[in-house]
Amino acid sequence: MKTKFSHVNIISNDWRKLADFYIRVFDCKPKPPERDLSGEWVDTLTDLSNAKIKGMHLLLPGYDIDGPTLEIFEYNENIRNTGKKINVEGFGHIAFAVEDVEQKLNLLLENGGSVVGKLIDAEIDGVGKITVVYAKDPEGNIIEIQKWE
Repeated sequence: MKTKFSHVNIISNDWRKLADFYIRVFDCKPKPPERDLSGEWVDTLTDLSNAKIKGMHLLLPGYDIDGPTLEIFEYNENIRNTGKKINVEGFGHIAFAVEDVEQKLNLLLENGGSVVGKLIDAEIDGVGKITVVYAKDPEGNIIEIQKWE
């Protein structure tokens, strides 16, 4: 049986605002249609009562229409996650390879993001030289911005 990666999902408190951030900063593109999901099948799938989900998929940079997407959803009743730290168990971050890490970090900051640590250059034995920084989107989701040489 063939397996193919499909998407990564972020639950947002304002899906339009967060989608716009990823479009402006990381060159993601909307992949219509917008989602407006509800009904018995959604309740059964999510194990929630009267769940309503709105959002959209974004095409990731460097991929065509059939490539993996970033799915940004907002529930009618979100539960706030206050524990987003770089070393919390579970999914840690999403990474984008860019031509200029400092320039992309500045764009992220101009659009409401923040920095986790410091931008560094490091040599990783057997892999190569990396320029990298961890940052956060406006809702605190961690993003790695990297360039390999």
